[in-house]
Amino acid sequence: MSQHISGSMVPISGRIEDDLYQWFISLRYEGAKTNSDKLREALKELKSQHDGAADMVAALSWFQNLSRPLRDGLARVDRDELAHSEVMSALIEHVAAMAAMLVSSRPQNREEAAQVEEQLVRRAFSMTEALLRQAVTPAAAAFEPAVVRKYGERTIELAKLINVATTGEKNG
Repeated sequence: MSQHISGSMVPISGRIEDDLYQWFISLRYEGAKTNSDKLREALKELKSQHDGAADMVAALSWFQNLSRPLRDGLARVDRDELAHSEVMSALIEHVAAMAAMLVSSRPQNREEAAQVEEQLVRRAFSMTEALLRQAVTPAAAAFEPAVVRKYGERTIELAKLINVATTGEKNG
């Protein structure tokens, strides 16, 4: 097997089923005009996904690329309708980081599993904190200003109960 210098092109060929081909030609990649361009982009995406399976930063990059249509759509809404959502921005950030952690983590023992758990819980509570900050006023910085209060009531009630319980533990 010969080795090729990075960046050089290597021809490949193969046969695929018609339904797979029809799906493939329907894919859209920015800047890909030919099937060869599409195949290169698809393979880059697959490599990114594969690399992300072992590395949290690579997984985060892959997930951010995967969620790019959502982020692009939100940028258009921001530009065209002058509407921005801090709630969506926080959710996208935290969900992407947690997804990357889930995809890339490979705990081999209880200690490593506990480290993954700690990172996920830390991130989940950071996301909860970001949402609770939006519940301070009746109108959250969101596309639907009442959304945080609408779904946050039970969480806020739980936080109050935890506060009462921990205050009692400190005093008792």
